[in-house]
This record gives sequence, structure tokens and C-alpha cells, in this order.
Amino acid sequence: MTSTRFFLVRHAIVTPAARTIMYGAMDVALCDLALREEAALYRWLAARLPADAVWVTSPLQRTKATAAAIFAGGMAPAPLLEEADLAEQHLGDWQGITHEEFTERLTHPAHPFWPHGAEERPPGGEAMSDVIARVGALLELYAARHAGRDVVMVAHGGTIRAALAHAMGLTPQQVLHFSIKNLGLTRLEHVGADWRVAAVNEEPWTL
Repeated sequence: MTSTRFFLVRHAIVTPAARTIMYGAMDVALCDLALREEAALYRWLAARLPADAVWVTSPLQRTKATAAAIFAGGMAPAPLLEEADLAEQHLGDWQGITHEEFTERLTHPAHPFWPHGAEERPPGGEAMSDVIARVGALLELYAARHAGRDVVMVAHGGTIRAALAHAMGLTPQQVLHFSIKNLGLTRLEHVGADWRVAAVNEEPWTL
């Protein structure tokens, strides 16, 4: 059976100013200090990720900057495909407000490990089920279009959770129990018509 491997990397940590708000799908910058301090992680990713892979990012600059830092870590640069469906969960009218304001506007109980419940759909935004639907469709498209290839996707915590939900058949509420680390590597395999999870948050043993 044909096996297509997906390597999903969450972008690096964002600037401290962005971390004071619910930025969702806003285009916020990476933290300059973290970019320098995490050089060893970029080198590890450059050595760990496969050569001759299809590279995909979301339209948001933090994924493109993370890809560029991985290439600078010792990997030959590859063309970057851009997919809107790989973007982070859109928080609609609630994007850009503080965490405290966000909590006050919730219409459902927050998840124990996420600022909001999976069923929460901010005005003009998305619920987690919407993210799972679009990310799942994108994974299936790439599995068909690039069958037998390796695909690297530099993405977001929400979209990597959505990919896991699609692969494992999890509910939106269940998949929010996963913690997706910045610069952690999650690996999925599409084998025949089925999905297999090879690793979640893979990291180097030593730096």
C-alpha cells in the first residue's frame, strides 16, 4: 500500500505582546529572542525532516518565518506552498481582545486545557469542528495529490490538533486534550485509505 508521510511542525513562539491577547488567526510576529535561543531546535528539525519533501505553510507569517529558520538551521530551502486551510482557528470578532475579556464573552464552559470549549464559535469565527473539517479535507487532498511523498506542514497548534482529530476520529472536545508544543514535531502517515499517528510532539533527546 502507498504510504504518504506528513511532518507537522508548530511555529515558534510569538512575540510577548501577542501573547497578551487572543490572536487566533491574526498575523503576529515571532519572538526575536526565541528565534536566537532556539537555534539548536532549528538545527535538529533541519536534520530530522526529510529531504525532497513538499513544504506547506499557512498564509500567516509566523509559519513562513519558522520554515525559513529551519532552512537556516542547515537544510536546503524548498519552495513553500501556501494553504489558507492550514491557518489557525479564526476567533472572529473576539480576535485581538485580552484573555480576560475573552473569558467574559464565552457562551460555553472553557475546556480544562484550552481557553474555550470546543463548541464555542465566536461571532464571525470558527468552532473547533470547523477547523477539523477544513484541515481534514486538506490532508486528504495532499494525501491524494502527493501519494507516496513526504509532506512538511508548518502550522499552528489548533490546526495540528485538527489533523490529529481527523486521523484518529476524535471529537473536537477530545482533541483539545492534546498539548502541541512550539517547534514540536507531529508525524502522521496515510497508508492505503487509513491514517496512522507515528508521533506527537517529537523532540530531540538532547540539544
